[in-house]
Amino acid sequence: MPAVDTHTAPPVVFLMGPTCSGKTALAVELVRRLPRLEIISVDSALIYAGLEIGAARPEPAELAAAPHRLLGIRDPAQPYSAADFRADALAHIDQIHARGGVPLLVGGTMLYFRALLEGLAALPEADPALRARLDEQARTQGWPALHARLAEVDPETAARLEPNDQQRLQRALEVYELTGVPLSEHHARQKRGIKQGGEAGGLSDQSPGRSAAFPYNVMQFALVPQDRVRLHARIAERFQLMLDAGLIAEVAALRARGDLHLGLPAIRSVGYRQVWEYLDGHYDADEMQRRALAATRQLAKRQMTWLRGWSGLTVLEPDAPDLLGQVLERLSESVFSSDAEV
Repeated sequence: MPAVDTHTAPPVVFLMGPTCSGKTALAVELVRRLPRLEIISVDSALIYAGLEIGAARPEPAELAAAPHRLLGIRDPAQPYSAADFRADALAHIDQIHARGGVPLLVGGTMLYFRALLEGLAALPEADPALRARLDEQARTQGWPALHARLAEVDPETAARLEPNDQQRLQRALEVYELTGVPLSEHHARQKRGIKQGGEAGGLSDQSPGRSAAFPYNVMQFALVPQDRVRLHARIAERFQLMLDAGLIAEVAALRARGDLHLGLPAIRSVGYRQVWEYLDGHYDADEMQRRALAATRQLAKRQMTWLRGWSGLTVLEPDAPDLLGQVLERLSESVFSSDAEV
C-alpha cells in the first residue's frame, strides 16, 4: 500500500515506558480530560486471567474511570504471542475508530508495540518437543551455557540478551534450530522489507515474510525516568505493596490449579516466577524478594534500552510537574485540535 497520509489517516496514540514510570496514572487522567480516548493495554502479563496483583492491574476505580481493553483475555495455560496481540489490538483499534474514538495504547511490552508498527517476521511456531529439550539442557548445564551456544550461532541476538533471560534465549535457539537462520537475520530481513515499503506507519504490506502494515497516524510518547535511583526505589515500594496485597496467595492459587508450570510465559513473568520458585522451596522469602527486585530492575533496563533507539518518539520525564499539560498540549495540536475537552 502507499505511504500513509498523516493528515487523513485515523489517529492512534502510544504511551510507553518502563515499569513503575507512571503510565497508568497518566493514561487514566488523559481519558478523564479527553473522553474520546479509549485505552488498549499493551502488557504481556496483564493479558492473562488471574495475573492481577503481580502484574499491577489497574485499580477498580481507575478501570471505572478509564476502561482498559485486553486485560485478562487469555488463560495462563495458553501462551499468547506478539502475533496474537497484533491481531487483537488491530481489531480493537478498528472498533474504537468506528465509535469515533481515539485508541490510546498503554504499556511496557515494547515487542508488542514494535509488532504493531513494523509487522512480524515469518517465524516458526513453538515446538513443544524442542522446548522441552532446551529446558532439560538448561536444567543440567545452566542457562549461561545456552547463552554461550547462542553466541556461537547468533552473536547479535546473544549480545542483547542477558544470560538469565530464559524465555528469549529459548526462543532464539528454537528459531535457529528450526530454520537454520539466526533470529537476528530474520529481523534484518524484516527491516529490509520495511525500508523498501516505507517508514513505520506507512509500510508496504506486500513484503514477503511479514504481516501487513499499520495504516494509522501514530503519535508516540514515552515516560523515561532520568533518576534511576528513584525508579529503583519505586520498584521496591511497589513490590512490597504487591506482597502486602496478597501476591504470594495469588501465585499459590495459580499453582494449585495443577496445569500451570514455569515453562509457560505467564508464569515466567517477572515476580510470578520468583514467588513460584519460593513456593517450590528453592529459596527463602528474603531471597525471593531480592531476586524479584533484581528481575524487575533488569526489566526496566531492557525497556529503556528499547526506547533509546525508537524513532518518532516524544520522550517525557515522569516527574515533570507539567507532565499532563505537556501531553495535552501536544495532543491538542495534532489529534484533538477541534475538541473542546482540551
